[in-house]
Amino acid sequence: MAETKAITRSSSLPESKVDPAQALTASKALVDYIKKASKEEVTKTGKRNLLAAAGDDDDEEEAGVNGADTPIWLTVSTKRHIVETNSLQPNKIAVPHPLNSSANDSETTICLITADPQRAYKNIVASDSFPAELRARITRVIDLTHLTKKFKSYEAQRKLFAEHDLFLGDERIITRLPKVLGKTFYKTTTKRPVPVTLNKRRPRGADGKPVKTAKKAKKPSTVAGQAPSASELAEFQALSMEQANETVRTPEQIAAEIKKAIGSAVVHLGPSPSTAVRVGLAGWPAAHIAANVEAVCREVVGKYVPQKWNGVRSIFLKGPRTMALPIWQTDELWVEGSKDVLKNGSEELKSYEARQAAKREKANVGKKRKAVAEADEAEKAEKTEKTEKTEKTEKAVEKVEAKAEEKKERPAKKAKQAAESSDKDLDKQIAAQKEKLKKQKAAAKKAMGI
Repeated sequence: MAETKAITRSSSLPESKVDPAQALTASKALVDYIKKASKEEVTKTGKRNLLAAAGDDDDEEEAGVNGADTPIWLTVSTKRHIVETNSLQPNKIAVPHPLNSSANDSETTICLITADPQRAYKNIVASDSFPAELRARITRVIDLTHLTKKFKSYEAQRKLFAEHDLFLGDERIITRLPKVLGKTFYKTTTKRPVPVTLNKRRPRGADGKPVKTAKKAKKPSTVAGQAPSASELAEFQALSMEQANETVRTPEQIAAEIKKAIGSAVVHLGPSPSTAVRVGLAGWPAAHIAANVEAVCREVVGKYVPQKWNGVRSIFLKGPRTMALPIWQTDELWVEGSKDVLKNGSEELKSYEARQAAKREKANVGKKRKAVAEADEAEKAEKTEKTEKTEKTEKAVEKVEAKAEEKKERPAKKAKQAAESSDKDLDKQIAAQKEKLKKQKAAAKKAMGI
């Protein structure tokens, strides 16, 4: 697996190596293929694309047949994994041609997700300084607390997802939205919240560090099962509003930030050698797609790829179900001067293999000793168990044999005892009989007077 390296942002961007002619050719070929494949699918199945943009019936049907709303992606393949270490929020890239139709369409709706309290930002949107055409498109302003309470269930999240065409999130809470909105919003990239900056930048002191701001007001807690009083809640809300009004941007600045966000390309960086960015739609002119490709390539490579163009392996353009068309490829597949790949037979490779072998041997020493000790213990335990079993068996055999001999001796003893007892009884009976006869004879003689 390729080595992971953290990105280093740069203020100066290098020149793009992408050939504009190659980008335009690939854009034309991809747009023509998507339109042709969409028509063939409609002809074959008789079903048009239900995700076509809303509008007139004829325009909607034409969009569904031609696949005009099919997204086109730019894929940047790098030589090493890149990962965003500064923040977890998505990054925005300004492009010449806005990606979201809401940038030029007054009928699309926007949901603005803010930090607490939402009332401060509702007042900003409703103020006279805020552009009226943009205010008409922002149909909901909601903070994170109300979003968590009102849209906790899956059905409520799906309803919110369907009610709005574009979602914007305060950059302070953008990393907490995946847990709140769940897979309804984040299983695809079509309506993921785009980060916007609604708060003023914190001023810096003489040492260059941000100045500490006042702590946020704490919501009164429930004590002994009793809800906070109305006066405590009112005091908390007033303090929260006061703190928010001190840090929030002006209506003009927020409007400019929203316009910038809804027309930017969003980059989601991850620990991967491949990064995909949506650069257009199949219904656009190929020249618009090519212009966005050049802008995105310059920004992504210049800001987020380590070693700039030396760290890029290839750049492709593709649709959701199309093959990737190459726009630019490098001659060197690995970073120049790196130790990712070593030549066969080189001293560096031999030294590396020797170090790895030493590490494996060192790591296995303890394992081998442990394995031998365990084997010896197992053998000893087995021998002890066998010895105990043998002794028990021998004892059992001896007991059985002793019992058998004892049984054999018992009848003889009984017979002998019986014979001896019968002889003694007979002698006693004879003696008693003789004594009885003597007494009878003596009595007879006495009666006869002899």
